[in-house]
Amino acid sequence: MTHAPAAARTLLAAALSVTALLTAVACMAGDRDVPRALPAGVSEPPPVSAPAAPAASPAARPSPSAQALSEEQLRAALITETDLGEPWMASRGAATWRDGMLKAKAGNADCHRLLDVLYTEEPFGPPAGPSATALLDDAYNDSQLRYQVAAHPPADVDRVLDWMRTLPEKCERFEATATRGDARLVEVAELPLPEAGDARAGLRLTMTGEASGGVPTYLTVHLAAVRVGEDTITLTHGGLGPVLPEVTQAMTQLGADRLADVGRQARVRV
Repeated sequence: MTHAPAAARTLLAAALSVTALLTAVACMAGDRDVPRALPAGVSEPPPVSAPAAPAASPAARPSPSAQALSEEQLRAALITETDLGEPWMASRGAATWRDGMLKAKAGNADCHRLLDVLYTEEPFGPPAGPSATALLDDAYNDSQLRYQVAAHPPADVDRVLDWMRTLPEKCERFEATATRGDARLVEVAELPLPEAGDARAGLRLTMTGEASGGVPTYLTVHLAAVRVGEDTITLTHGGLGPVLPEVTQAMTQLGADRLADVGRQARVRV
């Protein structure tokens, strides 16, 4: 395995690296993921924000970009397999577990909406403007990470973030029915995120099903969303094996800083 070189701790875009963003915090209790070495680009999780922090009002905070970013600028703000290092690579296609596990129904409207959001990977609906997406695979355990930056109205984003924060209580534990009729036990908890961007929310969903032969199947999916001025980051990270919260947290911090830096550079050029 090739390890990424150490980087300076300043958040200059030219030298931005995951290692520079990360400082040690306590391990997250109750995580059922099997311990595994972090990718080469990730060492320790970044500091996380206080639980259920309220979203900042768009009118109360300045936007990091005075004008909408172009699709090319949003592509420059994406994270890549280089940021994560081995064993991550550009995706070979949508993960098969998405249809097999996430295509399900729930009796509670909020819980059903959450399943739809995780399946479509668009908690804010179709982007209102330019967007860019990266899809990455963990070659060791077939987990997948989808990362999108897109323009959405800040007020709409903050309403969705507020809704996401209610789900660990509303949908803490519920039953979902898959398309072929089998029942799935679903649990939802908050996923603490670093103090990234202007507003943020994170969720961790685990789904227990039954594969052929009666063998239990466990799916873990992280959903992280961050508003950075007029633009929004949506990150989903899931799989049937270990899904490390440190990876989700680190990419949330790295992505928010990178998007803010792209916005600053855009203002300088105007």
